[in-house]
Amino acid sequence: MPLTSRRDFIAVTAASLAATPRPLIAATTQPWYRRTYRWGQTNITEMDPVRYDVAWWRGFWKRTRVQGVIINAGGIVAYYPSKFPLQHRAEFLGDRDLYGELAKAAHDDGLTVIARMDSNRAGEDFFAAHPDWFARTSNGTPYRAADKYVTCVNSPYYDEYLPAVLTEIIDRSHPDGFADNSWSGLGRDSICCCENCARKFRDKAGSALPAKPDWKDPVYRRWIDWNYARRIEIWDLNNRATRSAGGPDCLWFGMNSGSVTSQSSSFRDCKAIFGRAEMVFLDHQSRGTAGFEENADTGKLVHGVLGWDKLAPESMAMYQAGRGTFRVASKPVAEARMWMLEGLAGGITPWWHHIGAYHEDRRMYHTAEPVMKWHETNQRYLLNRRPLATVGLVWSQRNTDFYGQDRAAELVDAPYRGFAASLVRARIPYVPIHIDHIERDGANLKVLILPAIGAMSDEQCAAVRNFVSKGGALIATGVTSLFSEFGDARSDYGLADLFGAHFMGTAGNERPSTTQTLHSYLRLTPELRADVWGPEVGDEPHETGQRHPVLKGFAETDILPFGGTLLPLKLDSGVAVPLTFIRPFPVLPPETSWMRQPKTDIPGLILKDRVAFLPAEIDRLYSTNNLPDHATLLANLVRWAANGAIPLQLDGRGLFDCNLYTQPGRVIAHVVNLTATGRMPVTDDDMVPSGPLRFGVRLPAGVHGRSARLLVSGKVLTPVIANGWARVTIPSVLDHEVLVIE
Repeated sequence: MPLTSRRDFIAVTAASLAATPRPLIAATTQPWYRRTYRWGQTNITEMDPVRYDVAWWRGFWKRTRVQGVIINAGGIVAYYPSKFPLQHRAEFLGDRDLYGELAKAAHDDGLTVIARMDSNRAGEDFFAAHPDWFARTSNGTPYRAADKYVTCVNSPYYDEYLPAVLTEIIDRSHPDGFADNSWSGLGRDSICCCENCARKFRDKAGSALPAKPDWKDPVYRRWIDWNYARRIEIWDLNNRATRSAGGPDCLWFGMNSGSVTSQSSSFRDCKAIFGRAEMVFLDHQSRGTAGFEENADTGKLVHGVLGWDKLAPESMAMYQAGRGTFRVASKPVAEARMWMLEGLAGGITPWWHHIGAYHEDRRMYHTAEPVMKWHETNQRYLLNRRPLATVGLVWSQRNTDFYGQDRAAELVDAPYRGFAASLVRARIPYVPIHIDHIERDGANLKVLILPAIGAMSDEQCAAVRNFVSKGGALIATGVTSLFSEFGDARSDYGLADLFGAHFMGTAGNERPSTTQTLHSYLRLTPELRADVWGPEVGDEPHETGQRHPVLKGFAETDILPFGGTLLPLKLDSGVAVPLTFIRPFPVLPPETSWMRQPKTDIPGLILKDRVAFLPAEIDRLYSTNNLPDHATLLANLVRWAANGAIPLQLDGRGLFDCNLYTQPGRVIAHVVNLTATGRMPVTDDDMVPSGPLRFGVRLPAGVHGRSARLLVSGKVLTPVIANGWARVTIPSVLDHEVLVIE
């Protein structure tokens, strides 16, 4: 009988909860979420019930060494005969229990089973039966996604219906846990004005819902925080439901992006979620505008909050995703493989992902197997390790929201990605560090980088000051600390005392426009061209003093391309200003392209003790323009700030992402060869070997450096030990190499 009322629904749910015994997961030395390292997923389509070759896929599980599988269960589409008639049964399911068959086959094979949900939308019949469970616009129109209606996170759909569905699935097939692809409901770009939201927001905030997005409106800000809190409530509610029905280790994990901006757009708080999770399932299938190194950064960022003793598997598409999505066409091997390898380099565990159970393009079946087998062979070196880095790159989701607002990709992501890319290019190991964890995790760091962290609280500013007071070096860029944690403009930088510089304009007007690159430059001082070969006009300034080390490599130029704009600052006495602003001048026609004002006293870089403040947005512009001069300057700043404390030296031609880790008694270096693609936004279909590479690492306490081996090539090397450093030569790297020194 259809459930046509909330009363009917609650009655059926209560009967189910009372009548069904709750099986407990068998006790083991380690719970499954600590020992399931390799995953596989065939994302089932509605056609698959009539074409799913279970025997073939069981063989594929064995070939690819998976220890766990993610199997579609319910939500938008049910792949089992649910007792809830409004849960849409797959079109070609008939009376088959495809999910149950696959779950049993996986359990029989000794695999962990995750029941995959996709549960934020429903069809016409569901909407007709429970219209009050769905999100509404301000005029009452329901929100829709294609032919489905979007459910409201504040409705009984989330509070009552979904926990009952989770319970039903546990009772039928006893999965080890759950994932949910779209668990967080309506995104930040829409305001739900249904009666549930209106009532709950009024009870919490004491006011009506905001009429429209307005970051200056205190009500809208409260609405943002309220939505974040509601997603955490859903997370905890679902975990209570699964644990109640399936035992203490039957956990619900949702699904989360590796992009902080994507998380923000869905009200998913990285710090709160990763900090409370026992494992994180990442839905981050392909690179964006950055290079493959983006995936290693994701792994390090997630583990920095989750912990390095926990696991973060990531859905890795074997189909063409990213730059043109073709669900049933094979992704080029090099593209898929490099993304997987960079994930491993950042601590992510592998998870192959296919759309559908039958493919006419069968090239995709060969991509994952060698990576999965290599991971199995070498897993002891890829798990439970700690980063060996002295540079911390700070991130803040609140900065994404309250400074980035609707332009976070430009104002927040780009500076972070630009600085990260410059560190990769310079072969400087780094770790992402959440801004609220500076006090907790900063003890082992020598340098802290704040890439345009505009929105900072007084407490966060104090943590940065404390880091510097203990001898740490600081690099800050752009508008760092110019706004409060709510995005309200300060009258001066919150860290002005450290910067030795004071803002004199109107905060907010400085937000850069990224629609075009200005024809502006930075002047290096002192100027050297009088003593550099080239034409002379007689008024060249003569050298007065030495250039600062941060300008290393620029001896034959007095200018650097910039591309942005700068405002005057008031400077404290005793600071050094190696770069000043040259105002924009015409690009076209070429006859007009000459400097109207060759010099200003507007600082582009200010140095004070071991603090570098770079108001010139070189990090953001490097992510956009990819100019080598920008990367060189950023790397120079880090090397100067580190003052010899960077633990890695790597010499040799090519572009490599180098990540250093420690385990008791050993150092592990994961070197990924990015030479073939660099940071170009093209699909990679080839790999080019590079080498030899002269590798050196400063040995941490407890590592003697008597032996070394390469886990990919299998070669055994003999380190040369001198002055606390171990040095070897890596003959060649095709896609990646892992060096273990013990």
